[in-house]
Amino acid sequence: MADEDKDSKTENPTAKKMSDAAEKGNVAISREVSLFATMLAIYVYLIFFLPDRMGRMAEVLRDLFEKPDQWSLETGPDALALLSRIGWEITYLLLPAIVMFIVFGISASVGQHLPSMVLERIRPQLSRISPSKGWNRVFSVPGLVEFGKSLFKVVLVGIVVFFVMRSEYFGALDAMYSDPQALFARIAGAMKKLTIIVLFATATVAVVDVFWTRHHWFTNLRMTKQEVKDEYKQAQGDPIVKSRQRSIARDRARRRMMKAVPRATLVIANPTHFAVALRYVREENDAPVVVAKGQDLIALKIREIAEENGIPVFENPPLARSMFAQVSVDSVIPSVFYKAVAELIHRVYATPANRKRVR
Repeated sequence: MADEDKDSKTENPTAKKMSDAAEKGNVAISREVSLFATMLAIYVYLIFFLPDRMGRMAEVLRDLFEKPDQWSLETGPDALALLSRIGWEITYLLLPAIVMFIVFGISASVGQHLPSMVLERIRPQLSRISPSKGWNRVFSVPGLVEFGKSLFKVVLVGIVVFFVMRSEYFGALDAMYSDPQALFARIAGAMKKLTIIVLFATATVAVVDVFWTRHHWFTNLRMTKQEVKDEYKQAQGDPIVKSRQRSIARDRARRRMMKAVPRATLVIANPTHFAVALRYVREENDAPVVVAKGQDLIALKIREIAEENGIPVFENPPLARSMFAQVSVDSVIPSVFYKAVAELIHRVYATPANRKRVR
């Protein structure tokens, strides 16, 4: 059943689907990038910070072991002072590494995805403690990929450590009887070799894992054709509801037009098919304004209201048809109609009764 559901998801995820997944904390994050950042921080620390700080630590230890008479341990404060000095030197030695681990780790996470608060990730879920669910996760494709990456890293690191330690074995034995600074320098050199090789290995794994993680995340978000249709309906609205809303809007606009017809100065009609009601009062507008227009039944209704209110109706089919097509309601007529409409308005104002009504 799961395979059938997976096979039916043939459509790429939409932007909304990916955005919703990100809001729930489902993002493509590669853990190997964080590991690579950690190894890079170690390498930078070994190159730029460790030599100087290791030399200082070697001097402190040499003074401690070669000149013990300088350190009095007769009282508790003396022991506390010694421990404080050693603790400070260890802090001085390790503090840059800790800061770099934090900075590089945060940068690796932010570089892949901006941090966000996702309460869904911490919500208790029984599936997280279910043995069957855990078993399925372990033996799923992502689980096997994680196992393969871990095995690769363990084997590689083991091989690297074996060869490096074998080459440094006798040198390390000799360094144990030499100056502490030489011992620390040899240890630092061995750590550099290990870190460089592990750094290249983790970089390779991180690059592969980034592509794999994004591919797996994108594949899991694929949608069925029905899901795409449902999401489109949610985004655009149900067509039936939208049609009903448009119908209601048209009815309201139609009623508003009919209420404006009694205020018109004249109506231009194509006997039964088109009607355009115009209002022109010199003090209100520089040109006539279309207060209502309609076709067929609405045109007849406009004519009926106009005749009931004594508004002149002029039958001019070409003019009525052109104005209906080119002018919207509550808009001033274009200049191309000025001459034809001016003649009709002049005829309206030529009648004393009409002149008194329109004012």
